[in-house]
Amino acid sequence: MDKRDHRYCVIMCGGIGSRFWPYSRTRLPKQFIDFLGTGRTLLQMSFDRISSLVPPQNIVIMTNERYADEVAAQLPELARDQILFEPARRNTAPCVAWAAWHIAARDPEASIIVTPADHVITREADFHKSILAGFDFVENHDALLTLGIAPTRPETGYGYIQVGDHVEGDFNKVKTFTEKPDIELAKVFIATGEFFWNSGIFLWSVEAIREAIRKYVPDIAQIFDAAPAETYTSPAAEREFIDEAYPTCMSISIDFSVMEKADNVYVETVHFGWNDLGTWSALYDLSPKNSDTNVTQNCNVLSYNSRGNIFAVRGEKLIVVDSLEDYIVADAEDVLLICPKAREQEIKRMVIDARLKFGEKYE
Repeated sequence: MDKRDHRYCVIMCGGIGSRFWPYSRTRLPKQFIDFLGTGRTLLQMSFDRISSLVPPQNIVIMTNERYADEVAAQLPELARDQILFEPARRNTAPCVAWAAWHIAARDPEASIIVTPADHVITREADFHKSILAGFDFVENHDALLTLGIAPTRPETGYGYIQVGDHVEGDFNKVKTFTEKPDIELAKVFIATGEFFWNSGIFLWSVEAIREAIRKYVPDIAQIFDAAPAETYTSPAAEREFIDEAYPTCMSISIDFSVMEKADNVYVETVHFGWNDLGTWSALYDLSPKNSDTNVTQNCNVLSYNSRGNIFAVRGEKLIVVDSLEDYIVADAEDVLLICPKAREQEIKRMVIDARLKFGEKYE
């Protein structure tokens, strides 16, 4: 069997994307939206990007059960048992664990790439080269590998990885992980040349990640170990087991629970034009701009003395603005958001406030 046949991809597709509110909503999160006007949603673009590296039958989608029909509609080439539906949101560690136990039951020799569904890659040839090198690395080392993105600015919205001892090629041991820093610390990180953005893309062998979960998050491992291996190869039995067991998992990220604790964590430093498209400013940065550096997302705008704005409006409504600078104007018909780009980290709080005051109507 060709080694490519042992390679799998797990696409995590269950998030709400609340920082893109009001376009990204609980009923239709950002991964299911064609934000870039390409005719393909972020999920579809993620699938397209990986399907030349991993056999399509080895791609697994992890999502919330409420999005079952949406995933099936957007990726009709997948068999139904390639889509795993989480009955409850429990962050990324239980998600990764379930995927690992599911794949191990089918292929104990598997190596896996885990990637979110909402990333944008602008240089796909370089991406493919990096991922193939990453697969080779984890297939020949006892390694939990993360991809570190060469930073282009002191960004406060990303986590950072500090590289340690060089191993080979673009691979280093990880020295430290740091959560989102303030701007002054981010500037220090950039100045040292030792820090890379944490992409949230991982590669490992199925046994390496299962051993790490058993060691560092035994409570979660015990839940998935409790089911016989044949449970994970029977869709009906797996569904019944997961519906009962999954909600009992602690809610914790794979970064915090495993990657920041394990002693076999490595980073591949990569340069393939990456954006996690987590915020309106990220979309602004990726989008073409007019002579006033404004971005319009498929809408009609008349702007006067206005620069650096992003306008995203559904329907035929005409937007007219005067003397507006560096703002987000997003109209999703039932919600209009007008917010300075510099304050967009507050959007999550706005979503919570809207829920507290008006219930789930605007989520």
